[in-house]
Amino acid sequence: MAHDSNTPNLRLVQPADPESDHVRGAWSDEAVFVVGYEDFLCPYCRRLRSVMRPLRDILGDRLVYVFRHFPNERAHPGANLAARASEAAALQGHFFEMHDAIFDRELPVGRTELLQLAAGIGLDLSRFDHDLDSEPVRARVERDVRAGRENGVTGTPTIFVDGLRYDGAWDYHSMLEALERPVAARVHRSARVFASLPTSGGLILLLTALLALFCANTPLAPLYERAMNAHLGIGPVGSLLSLTTRGWLSEGLFTLFFLIVGLEIRREMTVGALTSRRAALLPIVAAMGGVVTPALVYLALNRGAAARGWPIPTATDVAFSLALLALLGDRIPSGLRVFVAALAVADDMLSMVTLALFFPSAFAPVYAPAVAVSLLALFALNRARVYARWPYVLATIATWLSLHAMGVDAALAGVLVALAVPARPRPATGPLLAQAANALAALDQAETEARRKKRDTSRLETEPMWEWAARNLSAAAERLLSPAERMERAVGPWSTYVVLPLFAFSATGVSFAVHLTSPERLHILAGTVLGLVVGKPIGVLVASAVAVATGLATPLEGVTFRQFVGAACLCGVGDTLALLMADRAFAPGEAAVAKLGVLMGSIIAGLVGTTVLAQRQATSTRA
Repeated sequence: MAHDSNTPNLRLVQPADPESDHVRGAWSDEAVFVVGYEDFLCPYCRRLRSVMRPLRDILGDRLVYVFRHFPNERAHPGANLAARASEAAALQGHFFEMHDAIFDRELPVGRTELLQLAAGIGLDLSRFDHDLDSEPVRARVERDVRAGRENGVTGTPTIFVDGLRYDGAWDYHSMLEALERPVAARVHRSARVFASLPTSGGLILLLTALLALFCANTPLAPLYERAMNAHLGIGPVGSLLSLTTRGWLSEGLFTLFFLIVGLEIRREMTVGALTSRRAALLPIVAAMGGVVTPALVYLALNRGAAARGWPIPTATDVAFSLALLALLGDRIPSGLRVFVAALAVADDMLSMVTLALFFPSAFAPVYAPAVAVSLLALFALNRARVYARWPYVLATIATWLSLHAMGVDAALAGVLVALAVPARPRPATGPLLAQAANALAALDQAETEARRKKRDTSRLETEPMWEWAARNLSAAAERLLSPAERMERAVGPWSTYVVLPLFAFSATGVSFAVHLTSPERLHILAGTVLGLVVGKPIGVLVASAVAVATGLATPLEGVTFRQFVGAACLCGVGDTLALLMADRAFAPGEAAVAKLGVLMGSIIAGLVGTTVLAQRQATSTRA
């Protein structure tokens, strides 16, 4: 199952500390904490002060402001010296006096101006001049810079509100809403905090799976089955657009999930772990071993009709696997997480091929021309460099309908659309900066002129210039993201928090009262469990070892053999696609047995993998 391994860290890694940070305001549990990484000579930091001042006035003791240094000497020569000056003043107990004095002073601010400011606030100039170049002062500034980099700070000002990075607008009313924390803002903030957790997607899946198991094993079971098997759509039962609830979730909504998979495949192949041939081969070969070996383990125990279930133990649920890796924290090297994520992308590709080739519905080749036309339409849109969304929406609908009519899993339309969205070269930031600055400067000039003439500034929003500026700012912001990135950002949360949980709810409702009296069903259960717990890690390990030994792939740097084994065991956590394959391979009775095997195998694989990874090991080897 795909997962975005490039999700930025929105949480403050280094929490505010009244003993070591520079704090303005009354420290209390009820206060709103604003941590700002700033540069005294940054013009944007200076502009932000005109917003922070009235916020402090209106919020009073409810606002605690924490200043941290992040000087950009290359962009603002003298920024390091100004930061050291505030720390030299702090040694005499006057940090915020110097902080305010530097920000209020017109640029440029050099050593002479700093000495004048120090004299103006009554500092001991001899001591100040000595401390300005002292090692402890330099170390104090560098400590903030290191902490900023750990927190993902790349520019100034970067603001964290109550430990969560603030990416909203910097105007007074937007920031006041974020700091006052009305109900809507609290809900939005809580959602962002939860979404920033590496385990959030896996947790939602786990909860929905448990809810489905509860519904399927309590008096709610009849209601649950009626809801999942209800026919929805256009036309009579059995017509093209009349599917059960399960069908719409697995073949309809799942298109969004496959769209994200396709976009992630493209990203990994262009800028991710799959760009370098040798680096890409390790997770690809490992994924192939992780498909072939569990399939062989399953087939060793199953013959005849039961053999149709061989693909069930081959899919990896990276959402759960990465969630378990995240729970282990810094003990897991980042390279191992990237490997597992890349393996899952390759695993998803193999799973999609398996679905298309081995589990088609009633195959109707008469609809092949319609499929070809829809694919040609996608190709034409790509060649024409069409960036608007609506043509792809129409082409997606046409592709989905034609695939569904032909009997191929229509959810694959999502992958085809993702691969068809045209790439766009990264923009040069200079012209975009000029465009945005021009629009904002025009608005600022108009507002200044209106105030000079004592006109109502609120009416500026009705003037044509305001709309012109808004269009230019929107165009500049939109150009920063490629069409694929915009699509991924728009669809990704829906896939993670709506589509996958709904599918998990429909697919994991397995009754524990399954009948295992027949040897065939026992073999299905055993083959699925052993395929996940034994076959999957052995396949990943052996294939990886062969790839490295033959020189086809490069080994993972900084990853111990034990850690690699643990990650390989976690790959045995079964995917929701495995549940979908169970429904495609078997009648309801046997499908329930296979799903039970997926759940049992996933729990065992997760426990074994986590136990292996949690153990300490002093020696380090390369996997």
